[in-house]
Amino acid sequence: MGSLQNYRNLDIDWTMTPWDAVTLYLEWGNNSWRADRQPVRSKADFSNYFVVYTWDSRPKAILVSRNSEEARELAEVELPEDLGREFLESVGNLKGVYPPNNEVRSWLEAQMRTQN
Repeated sequence: MGSLQNYRNLDIDWTMTPWDAVTLYLEWGNNSWRADRQPVRSKADFSNYFVVYTWDSRPKAILVSRNSEEARELAEVELPEDLGREFLESVGNLKGVYPPNNEVRSWLEAQMRTQN
């Protein structure tokens, strides 16, 4: 998997949540009742977004590219210990897949800008 710096020019949908992605790309009638997003019309419609995965011992952020056929993980990175602990506390220490909160988003954006 690539490093986050490789994706610094990628258009990221920071408002896409894991459950919005399922609704939009996998469910019949793939437009929410709020109509915040246009319906998917073809395989060419896709979104790039981050999720925070908390099933492992340390939370990690995963950059996903999804269309109606597949979800590809482009990059993943463990959250720093303090940030990961704070994120886990914010979700009640529950295992799952979540959208990044503001703190995680800020950290991810900084990581994407960082040059090695």
